[in-house]
Amino acid sequence: MRPYQTGWWLASFVVASWATLAHSNDRPNILFIFSDDHAIKAISAYGGPLAEVAPTPNIDRLAKQGAVFVNSFCGNSICGPSRATILTGKHSHANGFMRNGNSFDPSQWTVAKALQAGGYATAVIGKWHLTSDPVGFDHWEILPGQGNYYNPVFLSMDGTKRQFDGYATDITTDKAMQWLEQRDASKPFFLMCQHKAPHRTFAPALRHLGAFDNTEIPEPESLFDDYADRSRTLADNEMEIDRHFDWAYDAKIRQDERGEIQLPPPDRYGTPEYNRMNDSQKKRWDAYFGPRNQSFLADFQSGRLSHRDVVRWKYQRYMKNYLSTVLAVDESVGRLLNYLDENDLAENTIVIYSSDQGFFLGEHGWYDKRWMFEESFRMPFLIRWPGVIEPDSRPEQLIQNIDYAPTFLDMAGLETPAEVQGRSLVPLMRGTQNEWRQSLYYAYYEVGEHAVPQHFGVRTQTHKLIYFPDSDEWNLFDLTRDPGEMRSVHELAEYQQLRQELTDEFYRLREQYAAPAFESAKK
Repeated sequence: MRPYQTGWWLASFVVASWATLAHSNDRPNILFIFSDDHAIKAISAYGGPLAEVAPTPNIDRLAKQGAVFVNSFCGNSICGPSRATILTGKHSHANGFMRNGNSFDPSQWTVAKALQAGGYATAVIGKWHLTSDPVGFDHWEILPGQGNYYNPVFLSMDGTKRQFDGYATDITTDKAMQWLEQRDASKPFFLMCQHKAPHRTFAPALRHLGAFDNTEIPEPESLFDDYADRSRTLADNEMEIDRHFDWAYDAKIRQDERGEIQLPPPDRYGTPEYNRMNDSQKKRWDAYFGPRNQSFLADFQSGRLSHRDVVRWKYQRYMKNYLSTVLAVDESVGRLLNYLDENDLAENTIVIYSSDQGFFLGEHGWYDKRWMFEESFRMPFLIRWPGVIEPDSRPEQLIQNIDYAPTFLDMAGLETPAEVQGRSLVPLMRGTQNEWRQSLYYAYYEVGEHAVPQHFGVRTQTHKLIYFPDSDEWNLFDLTRDPGEMRSVHELAEYQQLRQELTDEFYRLREQYAAPAFESAKK
């Protein structure tokens, strides 16, 4: 063995022995339910205009019986990097997974390895999206790459691939419950049940088609944002419902349904989910979308629809599919909570619901993530911990996904390595933590995807400062006066002192986290 391997093995043996002898019977189980691109505005426990029209009653059970962290954020709003951060407790530059398409380094420390060595039965089931195979898990069964909604393929830890008939959210839940049934019940468990939904292409379970037919989804005030008074890079984005929403892939109007009618671009990706369906599934899909698509096409061809009418139609189609996709996720949470109740596991199982980042639901005219703006930057964090967390509580401290790994370790009674950059949330949950961080660091490293530039920033409870290296621009937002982030106040004289304080804090955090130098522009 190399020296560092020997050290890790010895440390793991000591931790495992201590944990098994001292805590095997009383340590809590940890059930981590994780979705993809679930905006907090689409969770009714967080409130907002969608809460009444699109409730999530099962996720809300966690809020009523536990806590909703109302100021929960990611460190890099993109799928793979957020997952790597959760496993390592470190920002993207520190764990090496800075962009989608990177490969996670499995030799580094992870919370799964530590929990496994500490006596926990560990499993991850569902979406992984980290390229390399999972490590630190007694069992894993994952969706290759992004995975598919309909009749998905799962990759098992023995290297085999198998396709399953049905809907990915349901199948992921089935597999999670099957593992719970078959696990080593002499150990506490750590289970990561990770859904593809509601990731683009927002494909609902067939049973949920039409769930919002009689509902008009409220439009955000900034649906027709003109991107004035902020960085000039905003106008170059390629994630607008107006200009970049694909007709077949996103709006579900296939080429073969259009006849001679020409719709404006784009139409780039076809219908990969529809193509995976069997004949019975396609029949149900066509029975629902077919007449509705023909109605829209007739209106479009007649000239009765203005440009804004078309955008509004796209928005309603997008939101109804997105929210319908969320319904199966909420049902999954309910199934898992019921399983815990029925098997006398609820009292000693911590249940967490989260998602890898937020998502734009029409705000600023957008449908993706990436930006440090609130809808993308925020991520849900709801937790039930019987006997520890006060029911129906709403902590307001600034938390981030770097905090998940040390929190899991603290829950398990295990030590957190010094390399971890996050902090345990357990003292906040117990109400014993008085001093807490006053700011968060953000870094987005992707290049070219959706034409969103690299940008970096700092957020406090009331303000946000963002730096765009490519254009050498700074934006400052007063979140109290301007929660929609419609105007940068960076150049206003009245914000001069605050601007300097936030700039100093931005560079202090960069130094604290040993962030790499900017690739473009000057400091």
